[in-house]
Amino acid sequence: RSQLEVSTDMWWFQQGLSFLPVALVVWSAASFVFSYITAIVLHHVDPLVPYISDTGTIPPERCLFGIMLNISAFLGMATIYVRYKQVYALNPEKSKIIKLNKIGLTLGLMSCFGLCIIANFQKCILYYIHVVGACLTFGVGAIYMLVQTILSYLMQPEVHSKDMFWIRLTMLLWCCSSIVSMFVSSVVLYSGLYGTNLVQKLHWDPQEEGYTAHIISTVSEWSLAFSFLSFFLTYIRDFQKISLRAVVSLRGQTLYNTPQSFATDEQTLLIAGSI
Repeated sequence: RSQLEVSTDMWWFQQGLSFLPVALVVWSAASFVFSYITAIVLHHVDPLVPYISDTGTIPPERCLFGIMLNISAFLGMATIYVRYKQVYALNPEKSKIIKLNKIGLTLGLMSCFGLCIIANFQKCILYYIHVVGACLTFGVGAIYMLVQTILSYLMQPEVHSKDMFWIRLTMLLWCCSSIVSMFVSSVVLYSGLYGTNLVQKLHWDPQEEGYTAHIISTVSEWSLAFSFLSFFLTYIRDFQKISLRAVVSLRGQTLYNTPQSFATDEQTLLIAGSI
């Protein structure tokens, strides 16, 4: 059978490296949902839109939340790096795009590091470090989205379609509006008007003062998380056009150390990968 016929039999997520952004989004969403379900079943949080971080505060959901987000951070790093290599390969002589691409790689890796901080420093235990992780993940992550949206604009119509640029711009605006909404409502909530030590509060009564600001803040956080994840879904079609190839080169007949006289040209790597 021809290569074309074989490729048409493949599912869309089997084409190229499209499984990377799919795995990132599905796994990350599952980490939020599973920890939420566990926290609800054990009555650790209220069912109506708690903070995502609150669903990963008390064991055993804290353990599940932490390990799953650490894996998400690894998948994010892999996705961001492959995207960097793809943009670089498509625009080897465009200095402006290359510089933006390097900036995007740095921002993306910082965002993934922030996700590790969120996973390992819980809100109710080390609040300020947790907030730093959130700022790195979503604040720096939003700037990463902006850079990638600009790159999509600069690469149209030769590399990217106009539709893809507008889709990514929509995701960016969704993310930014969620950040603004969450920031404003959180400032109001934690301003001291509705009491102190609200960071440790996991259960809210709808009759309490500050409940409206709390709900706006939590809804904004969930909106922010899924707008951020949704941006990576736009990579699926791009990643379908990337293949990963490993070349194995055997430089000896045995795995024992050979005498120096027989070891010529054996200083190269045994395994090399290219994207």
